[in-house]
Amino acid sequence: MLTGYNHTVTERFMRYVQIDTQSDPESGTAPTTQKQHNLSQLLAAELQAIGLTDAHADEFGYVYAGIPANSTKTVAVICFCSHVDTAPDCSGAHVKPILHKDYDGSDIVLPDDGSQVISVKDYPYLATHIGSDIITASGLTLLGADDKSGVAIIMDMANYLLTHPEIKHGPIKILFTPDEEVGKGTAHVDLEKLAADFAYTLDGGESGTFEDETFSADAVRLTIYGVIAHPGYGKDKLVNALKIAGEILAVLPKELSPETTSGRQGFIHPVGIKGIAEEATVDFIIRDFVTSNLEQHENLLKSIVEQVMKQYPKTKFNFTVTEQYRNMKEVLDQHPLVAAYAEEAYKRSGLTVRKEPIRGGTDGSRLSFMGLPCPNIFTGMQAIHSKHEWIGVRDMEQAVETLVHLVQVWEEKS
Repeated sequence: MLTGYNHTVTERFMRYVQIDTQSDPESGTAPTTQKQHNLSQLLAAELQAIGLTDAHADEFGYVYAGIPANSTKTVAVICFCSHVDTAPDCSGAHVKPILHKDYDGSDIVLPDDGSQVISVKDYPYLATHIGSDIITASGLTLLGADDKSGVAIIMDMANYLLTHPEIKHGPIKILFTPDEEVGKGTAHVDLEKLAADFAYTLDGGESGTFEDETFSADAVRLTIYGVIAHPGYGKDKLVNALKIAGEILAVLPKELSPETTSGRQGFIHPVGIKGIAEEATVDFIIRDFVTSNLEQHENLLKSIVEQVMKQYPKTKFNFTVTEQYRNMKEVLDQHPLVAAYAEEAYKRSGLTVRKEPIRGGTDGSRLSFMGLPCPNIFTGMQAIHSKHEWIGVRDMEQAVETLVHLVQVWEEKS
């Protein structure tokens, strides 16, 4: 850990998670919920208070700030990024964080709902935190470690660097984004204003993990047009679009579903269905680490649709593919120093680097393809998007130390 430094990361985290910032996938505003501004504005004010005079929150909920270089060298501009919103999957309102001091390894029964129990059996990583402090919610909400742990880590890093000017570093940028959880985290980001060369998101899991690879992702919207008739007189006339949708879902290959895949395997996943007998819409997400495999999955899905629809010659369908994001490794492999310097920082923090592909996406996926190469660094968050969400204080403090080493590595090697 950072010698002689009283970390602020825990106090910050406990405070930030109590601010409801849940994003909304159905909203058309930017940000998707106005309450995200509450945390963004607080963070900008706190950054101003520690001396970053350019810190500000914009109308879209983004926070921008810069730590000036204190090195005489020409050093690449490095950005650290986390998102302020929490997932729509589980309530983020009235979060009550609980600090469990010197965790003893026993089951944790969350006080506001005794049926919610966090155990080493279910979460083996808990065992590595016996004797250390961990933080949970109270049983009624998620905790918000995804990604307020990343926010708190970056804030603590900034505090450390500003109170320890002997640490030499180049120019550092801070970016906090809204709406990452609903896929809109970079929709209104101003990269020209940010003016960074490389970036790192703080949005990862176990201590020591480093993620430079994500899924590539597309969305498919299937619209089925049935034939409507009065159901009382529908014999040989009515063709129900909802039932056709059900037939298509029933014959999807089980070996290409999230329930049966892991590691580097891709999938076809229906995520929503709505409609009436006359017209039904099914939304799918298509995922794979190999971008070219997306087309194969989409062609397979379309062939299934066509086979089912052949049985109903009076019907029609529309099949629309939309690109969502791409595997950031395609960009990061062109900039090997970004990962190499991070790995060096991990080692200086006493950590063994464990590279893992993300079975999902991050702001880093989009930022990388927007011209800002951006892998992902751990925060310690566990059981995210659930009432069992928890995080170890030690992991967050290790992440702060890793960032401090990382800015030094960039400066030393410039």
